[in-house]
Amino acid sequence: MADLMTDLEDPEVAFPFDDSAPEDGRQSEAARTIQRGVTRMLSQQGISCMPEISLPNYRRADLMGVTHKGELWIIEIKSGLADFQADKKWPDYLPYCDRFFFAVAPDFPVEKLPEDIGYIFADGYGAEIIRPAAVQKLAAARRSTLMRRLARIGGFRWARGQK
Repeated sequence: MADLMTDLEDPEVAFPFDDSAPEDGRQSEAARTIQRGVTRMLSQQGISCMPEISLPNYRRADLMGVTHKGELWIIEIKSGLADFQADKKWPDYLPYCDRFFFAVAPDFPVEKLPEDIGYIFADGYGAEIIRPAAVQKLAAARRSTLMRRLARIGGFRWARGQK
């Protein structure tokens, strides 16, 4: 019981994350196509991922992946240049992953992307990492919190799908 109280007092653990279904109507068809390709590529590389993950800072990662080494990746999907230029919140994701990527269509003007961020080209059939993301290792405590969060969200989504 004491462990439960400790967890409830920790704001990163107690944050009531949103485990809503990935298809919530907020993504464009272009973004869904990019997501499908990136998800397929990650799966082929043995990287599990889940869409629309709520983070402790109240942001939602488009895709969050876990590698076999336990690295946490966040992939931010950009359906076009206007989508990228309107997004000022992507730096808020950096403290919650070991690697950060933008996923874009192959015709995206990549010279507009920050030079120190990785990017992925994707279509509905697959994807390719064009520029690898630099590794920024998470602190152990934050990694543990995020891993538990991912496990809980995955469990809730799975259970909801079993009804």
